[in-house]
Amino acid sequence: MSPAQPDPGTRRTAWREGLERIADAATTEPGRLRVIGAVLAALLVAFGAVTAWQVTDRSSAADAVIDRSQPLSADAADIYRSLADADTAAAAGFLAGRDEPRTVRRRYEKDIGVASELLVKAAADTGGSSSAREQIARLNQQLPVYTGLVESARAAGRQGLPLGGAYLRYASDRMREDLLPAARALYEAETGRLRSDYADAKSWPWTALTTGVVALGALGWAQRRAFLRTNRVFNHGLLAGTAAGAVVLLWLTVGHAVARADLTDSYENGAKSLQVLSEARIASLQARGDESLTLVARGAVLTASGDDAYEASYRTGMRKLIGGDVTASGEPAPDSLLGRARSLADGSEGRDPVLEAIHDVKQWQQRHGEARTADVGGYYGQALAKVIGEKGSARGSTGESFDQVDTALRQALTHEEDDFRRAAEDGRGAFTGLAAGAAVLAVLGAAGAVLGIGRRLSEYR
Repeated sequence: MSPAQPDPGTRRTAWREGLERIADAATTEPGRLRVIGAVLAALLVAFGAVTAWQVTDRSSAADAVIDRSQPLSADAADIYRSLADADTAAAAGFLAGRDEPRTVRRRYEKDIGVASELLVKAAADTGGSSSAREQIARLNQQLPVYTGLVESARAAGRQGLPLGGAYLRYASDRMREDLLPAARALYEAETGRLRSDYADAKSWPWTALTTGVVALGALGWAQRRAFLRTNRVFNHGLLAGTAAGAVVLLWLTVGHAVARADLTDSYENGAKSLQVLSEARIASLQARGDESLTLVARGAVLTASGDDAYEASYRTGMRKLIGGDVTASGEPAPDSLLGRARSLADGSEGRDPVLEAIHDVKQWQQRHGEARTADVGGYYGQALAKVIGEKGSARGSTGESFDQVDTALRQALTHEEDDFRRAAEDGRGAFTGLAAGAAVLAVLGAAGAVLGIGRRLSEYR
């Protein structure tokens, strides 16, 4: 007769037996102490690991803000600006005809070269952004079409053929309907990534903070338990573990608060100002292009209401730039680009160039009004001289005013870029050493907790 087989339902696995041994051991004081020591060590190690992970993640995001997102956003703005300036230079060169200044031609060629070079760089650095890649491909496809039309307009214009103006208007339409919208979309995509990196770098490491609070709470409970059972005030190992955990938690809180404050400053007083100033510079370029095309088209392109389309676009651009017209007195509208740039500027070095740009825009509007009056009155030659006249002429030209505006805005951009980098570098620096320091201190704290519990265990031997 075969021996009876044990009931499978009552068979105990090794895992269950292990758990039962632990449960049996926990019914004794030494067993409880071992469990407490293991839990305290695990909590401190987990605190260090989570802190190192979350700090490294935020430090990487801060690196991306400084080394990738902001430079790419600035490059995208420069692509937009270069294209808009090329269109402006092409119109100015066409108006000059056979007397096109070499400086104007070189400016156009430089703008096209800069845009092409930055597109190559953006294509290499844009990473996994499908939106950015799509706009770069669109720009690379349309830019040769635009430059071909400009060359056709230039050749026809030098021969005195009326077809030249039509070519130039069509080229400008391609710029405004295809190239500039694509450049704007690329700029918005890169600026969106900049905001995302800022958010990642500034977000509080709640998991690490919560783990730290739990670990310190557990250490405090263990020391109170030891005091109630032994009447001993201090357990040096547990005290060392608590001190290490408290240092990590304090370092994490203060370090991240400092980094967050500096990164916020770099955005509010740097990146945001850069975006507004870039848009102001682009708006002034487009207004200058509209002004030149008004004379090229000579009323051939009208709005639905019968107004000159390029003059209407110029006025729209000026309202966006400063919010007022030549008869307005006082300050720019608060919601205009220059009004916002002035409010965001901090210190005289940042504010003075913006104030200078505001003054020069008002001068530009006044000179434009004189040129427009001459053009409408049939004095095309006077209007042309007022728009593309040489620098230092008796009453000044709108081109001279535009150059002054562009120079002032470029100076303001340089200052704000320095402010951005300085504050962002300070924010990134606040993370320095925190991840490694937290990991080391957490391991030391765990070792101290284990030694402290081991000291109590030795009393039972």
